[in-house]
Amino acid sequence: MLSAPRWLALEVKYLDRAVSFYEAFLDLSVRSRSDGEARLTVGETDLILRTPGPVPRGGLHTHFALATPVEEYSAWRDRLAERFDLTEREFGDYASLYFYDVAGNCVEIGQRDVDGTGITGLFEVVFEVEALDAATAFYTDLGFEVVDRGDERRRTRLTTGTVDLELWEPQLGIADARGGVHVDLGVAADDPQAAADAVADRATRVEKSESRTRIRDPDGHYVTLV
Repeated sequence: MLSAPRWLALEVKYLDRAVSFYEAFLDLSVRSRSDGEARLTVGETDLILRTPGPVPRGGLHTHFALATPVEEYSAWRDRLAERFDLTEREFGDYASLYFYDVAGNCVEIGQRDVDGTGITGLFEVVFEVEALDAATAFYTDLGFEVVDRGDERRRTRLTTGTVDLELWEPQLGIADARGGVHVDLGVAADDPQAAADAVADRATRVEKSESRTRIRDPDGHYVTLV
């Protein structure tokens, strides 16, 4: 079984500038920093900012969604509207804001029934894929569950119950967002090796250790099960 997201990595040209963006506008704190990489805390998930270098690289033009409590959403909208040209959408009882970071990633802040204050966690990541049906089969076999399929555009939404993974064939979404390429995502798994074995015949790379298993999917995304 798969569950919570452990990290999402983004590739940035200028690390100091990207770190300052997330500290200033989303109140995220740096948990650790090394040469070419910074880890910021988003609830139980690390948002990794990584300069270009060895694989796995961080994702480019990645659309991802961060949660905030329902009662704090209006304050985020008012605060961010002073600086950004926001796009806002409603999804049933919830609403989301969309804007762009300094590296061209589309950041979504969405209302969620969550405890805590501020930005409390990561709840969605979008991968760009070449062939939707094949990618959907890959990720369902890995342990994700399909919860929605697109009618007007080619996309599939899958979930672990705590994080959603959207698969998009190349396209523009809300706020002209795109799915990420060569994204590096970490996800908790009860049995990482067993999950990897289910897709090993289609993965382009599988790296196993005692504590984690890293998979490279056919579209070049890295998913590490921990």
